[in-house]
Amino acid sequence: MNENETKTVNNLSQIVESLYNQINVGDVPEMSLALRSKKNITFDSRHDVWTYGDLKTTRTLKNLNAAHMMLRTVYTVDFIKDQIEQQRSSTLREMYYISEGWGKAKFHSQDESNLLAEDLEVISKCMREDFKLRPEESGAHVYGNVTFRTMTKKGMKNIHCMDDVAETGFAVPYNVDNGESFQIAPTDAEFIVAIETGGMYARLIENGFCDKHNCILVHLSGQPARSTRRIIKRLNEEHKIPAIVFTDGDPWSFRIFASVAYGAIKTAHISDYLATPSAHFIGITPSDILNYDLPTDKLSDKDIGALHAELTDPRFKDEFWTNEIQAMLAMNKKSEQQALAKYGLDFVTDKYLPDKLSELGL
Repeated sequence: MNENETKTVNNLSQIVESLYNQINVGDVPEMSLALRSKKNITFDSRHDVWTYGDLKTTRTLKNLNAAHMMLRTVYTVDFIKDQIEQQRSSTLREMYYISEGWGKAKFHSQDESNLLAEDLEVISKCMREDFKLRPEESGAHVYGNVTFRTMTKKGMKNIHCMDDVAETGFAVPYNVDNGESFQIAPTDAEFIVAIETGGMYARLIENGFCDKHNCILVHLSGQPARSTRRIIKRLNEEHKIPAIVFTDGDPWSFRIFASVAYGAIKTAHISDYLATPSAHFIGITPSDILNYDLPTDKLSDKDIGALHAELTDPRFKDEFWTNEIQAMLAMNKKSEQQALAKYGLDFVTDKYLPDKLSELGL
């Protein structure tokens, strides 16, 4: 094991040792961790991200359900420890099914196993990637002027994300911080465009947007995976490339931007690792709907509920987001990126994005 793997195993082992020591002296064992909810989100001015505050929740062994959760915790730690020592990896879904052989410790749903993996991150101060737990879904695809040095079956290879890839781009691995298997070469790219939908990502590639503007495109594929957010942050901070997020105009897309820029609520304990606070939003806004007379859909009841929730979300507290959310509620309309095709397939790359980029000085 390398130094980081040894640290991860030691930190996880300490969790189980703490439970054992409490039982050994006759105490009811308990675990304390940050309360992972919207009311415990606070702004970290040092890293310019939203993270967990001081509110805590305590898991104890005072009832049968809690006892089962403690048992699952011990089994999960043992599973992760074995996985690291054997240099194996698994998906979160596989861990859920593996628990079928754990007797009374088995999970009733994958939500339970996913939440426990996140709890162990919070308590151990290690990353899920350190646990060698992979998400079921793939990470981003990247296309543009950047070279990644990545591990292949024939060893480390340099892959340029325009010259050496198909039109879908480079598929980002789940761990983009392991210097032994993934590195980012210096690049003179001028900016990153993180794009919500596959259709718009393909449109920008087909229209030669990267060639014209010397940029990097990242397909977010909806709510972005952790590796997607991490690679945007690394490109932005380590290589000083401005990051721009281009999404649909609806409350769920606003949350996609928030997860990239400010951090997601369920991963607020690692916002300084995943979030890119300097990211700019150039997605479809209510102002765009009016200014470009875009085709729209009526807000659903769920959309309206989500917008009202965002008005109380600390990640959307600034004047821009308050005004945009209130404007969307007032007009009762939403719109998609592809609505720009009303003016032709080239409009988004010839007019819309250049105008938005010019406003940002890019």
